[in-house]
Amino acid sequence: MTNLIDLHVHSNYSDGTCSPSRLVQLALEKSLRAFALTDHDTTDGIFEAINAARNTELEVIPGIEFSTTYDKKDIHILGLGIQYENDDFQSALKRFRCSRNIRNLQIIEKLQEHGIDISYDKILKEYPDSASVWTRAHFARYLLEHGYVSSRNEAFDRYLGDRASCFVPRPKASPFEVISIIHQAGGYAVLAHPLLYGFSDKNLEILVSKCKESGIDGIEAVYSRNTPSNESQMRQLARKFGLKITGGSDFHGENKPDIDLGVGKGNLRIPYELWEHLKNSR
Repeated sequence: MTNLIDLHVHSNYSDGTCSPSRLVQLALEKSLRAFALTDHDTTDGIFEAINAARNTELEVIPGIEFSTTYDKKDIHILGLGIQYENDDFQSALKRFRCSRNIRNLQIIEKLQEHGIDISYDKILKEYPDSASVWTRAHFARYLLEHGYVSSRNEAFDRYLGDRASCFVPRPKASPFEVISIIHQAGGYAVLAHPLLYGFSDKNLEILVSKCKESGIDGIEAVYSRNTPSNESQMRQLARKFGLKITGGSDFHGENKPDIDLGVGKGNLRIPYELWEHLKNSR
């Protein structure tokens, strides 16, 4: 077993394609010491992952990835080490999923208006494991598998992207509300992949400053799509605001085929010490 981990992993309970049990198998094959299951707005796969890792040396860290809104952008906050069975936390998740489900029904209606043979029941039949959380990735996969588009990118460009014909915005909490929800569940709140949001350096600092005021614990500085320069910039930002750093591949299985568990594009190395430092930060 190595000393390497992955703190940002998705299963087929949200928009990944691997079951939680399969993720455990892959992590063991790669000799990872730990990984965090961080599905979007759901913790439904965590029990399966923990159970699959039982009697092994692999640590499964209960996690989640919340979608929030700030400055008209979709900002993601990771919750790591959460008490995922906490009743208040699960009540909050139900509210998030209700908002997502309403949006998904509206997307289906718009796709139908564009001549696409799709319905709630058809999506449910094709992706039963993801019944609790459908994301736009599920719709993109459906369009691709049924021949309406030739690639996932085309699905987003034509139908699902923020400026595409079938896009439907959904009401979301702010990052600051979510930080509080994560803390109330005993978890550590981390700003996921900060450079993907397209902020200027100044505006990103403003966001991090506001997150710091709300008690955020860390920044995801070690990330699959970061260059060495990007990582250095995020480490400096974390130091400036007294935050811990974390790292993750953002593994989605076949939905992001260029990203592999634990190693990202091949060069990702996330030491267990990052998780230890985060846990010791309070």
